[in-house]
Amino acid sequence: MRFVGRERELALLERRLAGVRRSGRGELIAMRGRRRVGKSRLVEEFARRTGCPCVFYTAVQEEGEVELARFTQAIERSGAPRREAIAAGLRPETWEAALTLAVEGVATTDPLLLVIDELPYLAAKEPSIEAVLQMVWDRTFQDAPVVVVLIGSDEAMMRALTEQGRPLYDRAREMVVEPLSPADIGDLLGLEPADALDAYLVIGGYPVLALEWERGRKLASYVREALADPTSFLVISAERALAAEFPTEAQARTVLGALGEGTAAHSRILGHTSLSATSVNEALHLLASKRVVRRLTPYSARAAPKTALWEVIDPYMRFWLRFVNRKVDLIERGRGSLVLEEFQTGWRSFRGQAIEPVVRDSLERLLPDARRFGDARYAGGYWNRTGTIEVDVVGGDAWPVAKNVSFVGSIKWRERQRFGARDARALASRRNLVPGATKKTPLVGVSSRGFDPAVTLDEALSPADLVDAWRE
Repeated sequence: MRFVGRERELALLERRLAGVRRSGRGELIAMRGRRRVGKSRLVEEFARRTGCPCVFYTAVQEEGEVELARFTQAIERSGAPRREAIAAGLRPETWEAALTLAVEGVATTDPLLLVIDELPYLAAKEPSIEAVLQMVWDRTFQDAPVVVVLIGSDEAMMRALTEQGRPLYDRAREMVVEPLSPADIGDLLGLEPADALDAYLVIGGYPVLALEWERGRKLASYVREALADPTSFLVISAERALAAEFPTEAQARTVLGALGEGTAAHSRILGHTSLSATSVNEALHLLASKRVVRRLTPYSARAAPKTALWEVIDPYMRFWLRFVNRKVDLIERGRGSLVLEEFQTGWRSFRGQAIEPVVRDSLERLLPDARRFGDARYAGGYWNRTGTIEVDVVGGDAWPVAKNVSFVGSIKWRERQRFGARDARALASRRNLVPGATKKTPLVGVSSRGFDPAVTLDEALSPADLVDAWRE
């Protein structure tokens, strides 16, 4: 599948390389992002486009001497100047010697790209590797024409890598690789905007899932096949990610399962899981620290901390938790048709809720736009404590409490029906219930299937508007 997107990340890497070419001094980048998000593929594409000699080594959790031998082999396979010495039998006996050897003889006109992929795996077997990297950086790399990229999917470990008190503090630049955007997914799969957003609600921004989906394919076809195959990436990727992130934290998995089934309020999580308040709080804190969930509060001109809800951040994980979690055994026993039946029954309701955070994120990418959205800089949602009042989108000028409510909006993500006059009237009637909004606050509609001619709104957004918001 062709490479799409990542223009911002590629441009950033190019700037770092250009700086190395100008100064002859090294750059150290700590790159992190969720598993299967495309970090390695990004660096490989960067190396291909620039034509730099590249030592690309991936740790696989072998013992230290095996990993060192594999790193040496990576030098031999690369375009590094000293590869011929290794081919002739030279074998460095320490990581310090091997890392130093990798950059020997590199010219400023042709800088080297040195990549250590899955650094957390290497650190688990070689706990001193951070200190070794610091020593080699201080003695060799920082004065050599080399771009060193350390890649890791353990976000907690990679974030800590550059914290004060750690060996690489004040040496490495952080770089975060996010999942692909809805626009990227649409381009990869050759889908129209509404279908691209539906695909995004199922597979998120993961290239491996887009590759499995295949270009031009419709949602129903992909889901039907994937849910019948216990080895499909749709079925196994989330489970593998959770097993790697939370190998022993059963309570975190329990709370995540409750969130996946639609339980968002703290009190309801308690009731659903039968865990203690302390256990639920600890699990939520852990999940939030790993950027798996986030805490939401109603957005308006008034703070309302006691009405907080919790939300799974990643669209693919939300889908998996709702339709696949705890049902893998059925798929493995050849009863995927039962899972598919549940998907077909629950998809419309799920989609209507799952699209809301995507719409708000898309809207924020359109801001600021004084002509269309006033002084709004942020987009959230509003609800009261009992849940009797809900407004899909609220735009404001400050966060987490707006000084001025710039607009209120309604999302109608239907199969066929357009956003109608009744929907507009319902939005207008709820507008005055949002603290800070008035009768003059603009109304914004978002619809998957367009708008009736009789609808009166200040701004109407289509799937194409939402997808275009993500284009670089």
